[in-house]
Amino acid sequence: MSFAALAREVSSELTLEIVEGFRIAFAQIRAHKMRSILTALGVIIGIIAVTLMGSAIIGIEVGFERSLAVIGDDVLYVEKWPWRHVEDWWNYRNRRRIEMRYAEDLKKIIAATPNSELVTAVPLVATMRSVKFEDQIVRGVYTQGTTHDFLTTSTAQFKEGRFMTEVESRGGRNVCVLGYDVADALFPNASALDQTVMIEGLPFRVVGVYEKQGTFLGLFSFDTQAVVPLAAFTKSFSRHMDAQIRVKIRDRARTQYAIGELTGAMRRVRGLAPEDKDDFSINEQSALRSTIGPIKSGIAVAGLFVTGLALFVGAIGIMNITYVSVKERTREIGTRKAVGARRRTILVQFLIEAVSICLVGGAVGLALSWLMCTAVSVALPSFPLRFSLGLVATGIIVSTLTGIFSGFAPAVSASRLDPIEALRYE
Repeated sequence: MSFAALAREVSSELTLEIVEGFRIAFAQIRAHKMRSILTALGVIIGIIAVTLMGSAIIGIEVGFERSLAVIGDDVLYVEKWPWRHVEDWWNYRNRRRIEMRYAEDLKKIIAATPNSELVTAVPLVATMRSVKFEDQIVRGVYTQGTTHDFLTTSTAQFKEGRFMTEVESRGGRNVCVLGYDVADALFPNASALDQTVMIEGLPFRVVGVYEKQGTFLGLFSFDTQAVVPLAAFTKSFSRHMDAQIRVKIRDRARTQYAIGELTGAMRRVRGLAPEDKDDFSINEQSALRSTIGPIKSGIAVAGLFVTGLALFVGAIGIMNITYVSVKERTREIGTRKAVGARRRTILVQFLIEAVSICLVGGAVGLALSWLMCTAVSVALPSFPLRFSLGLVATGIIVSTLTGIFSGFAPAVSASRLDPIEALRYE
């Protein structure tokens, strides 16, 4: 017999043994339903922990990317404070204020620079104010003052209306653009366009309403905002506030070059000597991206601990039940060996039984996890949980490995039984 023919014969025998092993395994599960359910409980809990952890990590990444898309990845932010934890807090506290006029100075420098990496600079100041229409009031609205150029640095779309024009911006007219939630709360059954709302007691005509944008990592809502012309903001509220300068860049791939150019321009605007340190911060998306790593790592560590503990308990339970099953079926094993069953056949049978219980537990765990994710998504749309096919594959693989780990020792023990001693077993 050739080697190829021998290999085909061995493969065919092994396939038959695996198929027969699964048939016997599911017959045993049906015969001992309650025992099988209790045995698989540890695996079910472990798979739920695995999938929920993965769903949370995927959801956080999706929510984070969606939030970053709103603030734009081709915009730099000149501010007094950096977007990271600082040790020398007092040094940052003593920095000079970022002035609104810096935006115009930067625009002049950008216009005079050949092949500049920067497009334009836009000033922005903000405060929290109440917005009212008749008897309806929304408190804690993030009220921003900016110019008509703000559109070049924003990715927001409009549900209705438009943004402020250059004439309205330069003239400081009392017009405003409302966030989705603010407009919905003040005008639940009507259009907000051309209505006059009171922002901290001052009248502003609504010229536009943003589409729904959601929240930034569940911490800040982009839909509870109002945007007014900068001149109207300083006239109505205050001109002595820390400003933010948003600078649009031409090419995201050359962000570092743009940061270098903007740093030089800001040093000129601030009148810093060559030996002086920068007394401003240039922030970008990468500073926020660096914060997502520790969050994901923390969730992963906590999830792996819970998962490992649950799967270990489940594996011990399956190992114990498999040993019990070997004892209960000792005479069956002896009979099968007496009529010619190989050690491999016995080993594969009990190994498959352990794996089958784990796969059933894994399937139940995946179903429960999917139901939990769906329920949370419906009840809390802003809470980031995402179920994916990758998590299903992970659950199946983890279930299979748990079954192999827990069932190997009892299966080896069964395969090594002496047929004569096994037949004598009572």
